[in-house]
Amino acid sequence: MKIALVCSQGGHLNEMLFLMEAFKKHDIFFITYKNPTTRALKYKKYVVENIGTNIRMMIKAFFQVFKILIKEKPDLIVSTGSEIAIPPYILARFMRIKTIYIESWCRIKTKSGTGRILYYFSNVFLVQWPELVKLYGKKAKYRGAVI
Repeated sequence: MKIALVCSQGGHLNEMLFLMEAFKKHDIFFITYKNPTTRALKYKKYVVENIGTNIRMMIKAFFQVFKILIKEKPDLIVSTGSEIAIPPYILARFMRIKTIYIESWCRIKTKSGTGRILYYFSNVFLVQWPELVKLYGKKAKYRGAVI
């Protein structure tokens, strides 16, 4: 199975790296931001410019990610956040690519901005704290912590 791993640098990347054992028998690639940490990744990767809260950068990222998804044709997209996950998850809905979103471990009592959006676009929505199941709703599933 071909899997796109989508995350920003920092804690989101660290959480994804904790999951690498689960992906070892699969063909994987990252979609991430250009950063010294992500440059050091020993995996196939595509970098997009940092989106932040800039609408223009978000629109630009949609085009960049669309090209990546067309080229790579992943069977699944997995993300631990952050806003970099929004374009691929929305595009995945139209391209019929399955998605799994894992809400950040640091979210214990509040929803993340990305989680609020991707709750509606994810095929599987996982939280790492049982308290978040009630906060998000019945689509959210608690299966334990990633780390």
